[in-house]
This record gives sequence, C-alpha cells and structure tokens, in this order.
Amino acid sequence: MTDLVAAVRRAGELWADRVAWTFDPGVRLTFGDVDRLTAGYSQALRSRGIGAGDRVAVLLRNQPEFPLFWLALARLGAAMVPVNVKYRSVDAEHLLRDSSAAAVVTTAEFRPLVAELSAVPVFLVEDLAPEDGFEQQDVDPGAAVNIQYTSGTTGAPKGCVLSHTYWTTLGGSLVEEFPNLSADDVMLTAQPFHYIDPQWNVVAALLAGAELVVLDGFHPSSFWDRVREHGVTYFYCLGAMPTLLLRMPESPLDREHKVRAVQCSAIPPSSHAALEERWGVGWYEAFGMTETGADIRVGAQDHDELVGTGCLGRPAAHREARVVDGELQLRGPGMMDGYLGLPSVLRDGWFPTGDLARIDEHGRVYHLGRIKDMIRRSGENIAAYEVEEVLLSHPAVTLAAVVGVPDEIRGEEVKAFVVGAVSAEDLAAYCAERLASFKVPRYWEFRDDLPRTPSERVAKQLLDRSAP
Repeated sequence: MTDLVAAVRRAGELWADRVAWTFDPGVRLTFGDVDRLTAGYSQALRSRGIGAGDRVAVLLRNQPEFPLFWLALARLGAAMVPVNVKYRSVDAEHLLRDSSAAAVVTTAEFRPLVAELSAVPVFLVEDLAPEDGFEQQDVDPGAAVNIQYTSGTTGAPKGCVLSHTYWTTLGGSLVEEFPNLSADDVMLTAQPFHYIDPQWNVVAALLAGAELVVLDGFHPSSFWDRVREHGVTYFYCLGAMPTLLLRMPESPLDREHKVRAVQCSAIPPSSHAALEERWGVGWYEAFGMTETGADIRVGAQDHDELVGTGCLGRPAAHREARVVDGELQLRGPGMMDGYLGLPSVLRDGWFPTGDLARIDEHGRVYHLGRIKDMIRRSGENIAAYEVEEVLLSHPAVTLAAVVGVPDEIRGEEVKAFVVGAVSAEDLAAYCAERLASFKVPRYWEFRDDLPRTPSERVAKQLLDRSAP
C-alpha cells in the first residue's frame, strides 16, 4: 500500500459493512462509512478553500471527527497539524504560526481559545457536514499528511513532516511482521488523538481490516473492563501505563479476556513477569519515535528469553540500527522528512535518536537511557532510568522521576520525585541495598501526582530542578 487514500478506499471496498471504529463512549463506523465520510468532508473542506499543500490545525478530543478530518485532508493533498487539547494561547499560537496553518478545525468547546489566536478561518465540526461530489485526484505518496509537533522537552516544539509513506511503512510493518495484525483482531487505543499512537492504530487497522476501539482517555480503574467488553485482542501502551495498571486491585476476572499480545514501550523490567503472570498474556517491548516511526520490537521468537531484561528487541525489516559513541542511530525508509523549516539532522542518512544504547551479538538493542537524562555526580555517570527502575520496583511507589540538580561541589546531585505512601528514609535505604552509593538520591520530593506527557511519560521539563 503506497498511501493513506488507497488504504481507506481499499478497506471501504473489501470490508464495507465491517465495524472499523468504535468510540467508547460514542459511535461506531464501518469501513464503508469511513470511506464515504472522509470523501464527504474532503469536499466540504474544498468548498471552503482548502486544497493541496495546505496545512490545517485540528483541535479535537477523541471523537470520530479527528481521524475523519485527518484522512479527509490527506485525500485533498493537505496536511493535518494536531493540536494538544491541553494547550493554551502561547503554545497553541506557536503551532499555528510555525506551521503556517490555513485554518483550524475544532468544536465550540475550544472556540474561545482559538479566538485569541492567529486570524485564520475556524471551522466548527458542528457546522461542517459531508458534501457530495468529491472526485479523488492522484495522490503523491511523498506528500506530507502531518506536521506532527514533538513535545518540546528542550526548546519550542518542532514540527515533524510525515508523509503517506511514513504511515504506510509504519502500519504495514505491524501487519507483515509481529504482531501480525489481521481482520481477526480488535485493537484498542486510550491515548489522546493528537498524539501519534492513536494515529498509527488507525492506519494499521485500515490495512489489516481490524476493528479499532477508541477510549476517551486512559483510565486505569476501568481499562480492563473496556478490554473485556469489546473483545480486544491487541493493545499498545507506554510510559506509566503498565505500572498504573499493575497497581489496580486484583480481580478474579483479570485473565478473562481475549488479548493475544500487548506491545508496550518502556516495560519496567522488574514488573515485566508480574504483568504477564497477572493477565496471562505476553507483553512485548517496542521502541519508536515520532521522527522515525516503528523501529525496534521484541517478537514471539525472542519473547521468553527477554522477559525482564529491558531489551528493545530487533530492528524491524525496514529499519537499520547502529550505536555510535553510545548513541542509538536509525536509518531506512518511512522516517520523517525532517523538521519543518529547519536544517536536516541526518548524519549520512542516519538519524541520531538522543538515546543511549548497546547492541548485542544477536543484533538485539538495549536501551540505556536518554543522553540528556545522564547525571554527572562527582565524576560518576548516573543513568536516571536505572534509579527510576529501582524506585518503581518498590511496592509503595506508583510514579517516579529522577533528575540532576546543580551542586557547587559535585557538579550535579540526584533528586527524585516520587508518588507513593513511603518515606524518604525508607526509599533511600531501599536504593542503597540495590545501587552504588553515588546513585542514591540525595534530595526527595513527594507529590500526589507528576506532570505527564500525552504518552504517559513523566514530563521532566516541568519538574523543579533546584536543590532544597
């Protein structure tokens, strides 16, 4: 499959009456509905002056109109600029200006916010109805369909230019390789649609003919109830999700489900076996980035050997991986076409990920933390992720984040942010039994919760990095 439009039209022909999307709570749409409605919304946008090459901001919650307008824009040769629903005037304005957005698609809920921003046309989905008469033009697989902004952990968010080829490579690899999604699967996503994961779920489901269940958000206490209710066979999660799920009270229904595989980024190694034992299904590590798509994953052949090791697995068939000076670099088709308006970051075709890694003799990749998350204390290098992993292994800890804070004598000191009913003294002793003394946090801050990104990772850039 070369482009998203071909995927939509093919799915509409092959599986016209099969359920494509179930929004919980919300509506169900068949693959035929998706084909028809995206064409209709394309015509509605065309009637309002949107055409090939335009960029349109989409500010919507998890509702059918989000993927419908995304695919409708792709059918026009235009690109979507997803806007985080938590953004306010300053960060939303940056996206609109940086992307040169021609319009905003949103709802009445966000009209007051949009009214403060750049003077561009605003289309409310309540006022947009599909229109007849759309004629599909030829599609360039290399055309941009997303300007997908990164979280901006350092500096302002940058727009990743993502083409049809990016998406079909990513989604196709999940059909052709593990987890080998098919029309027999029911997929589920619980993250906000402005984040990249629900979008690749849409593409993979279109290519596979699988039903996609979309939740209005991630709710640990009811997550598995929804999985059982919809007969879900596959889902992807990441960040704090596995730990939060594991902290929920056990239930006699824990193994009463149809899930055949869970893919997850950053499975806590100390909890990996417990996750599989509790729900009776394999959890498979996977690694990818907005910039590069689906890159590295554990497959069925390696799973048993790698449980609890933290191994990312092997590169997908379309991806090459190498480590240069400790940094993981990636190469191959289906990556972004650069950051919008910025020079290329590629090094002889290789993308520098900013991740520390090693590759073993079998070609399997092990993640060793982020370069910017290395703490230099009295000449010793400390990987924040290693300390976080120990903290998360404590039964009373739900969330943890470790950062370096300035220190006049040691250069940096280790500071830990913790969510959990436990004392600093107990945690320090717990860490001292498991880590070298120089890795034990000196400073502790306990909170009811920690700020998180849409991908359920702790937003470290929002944490106070000053010493007490």
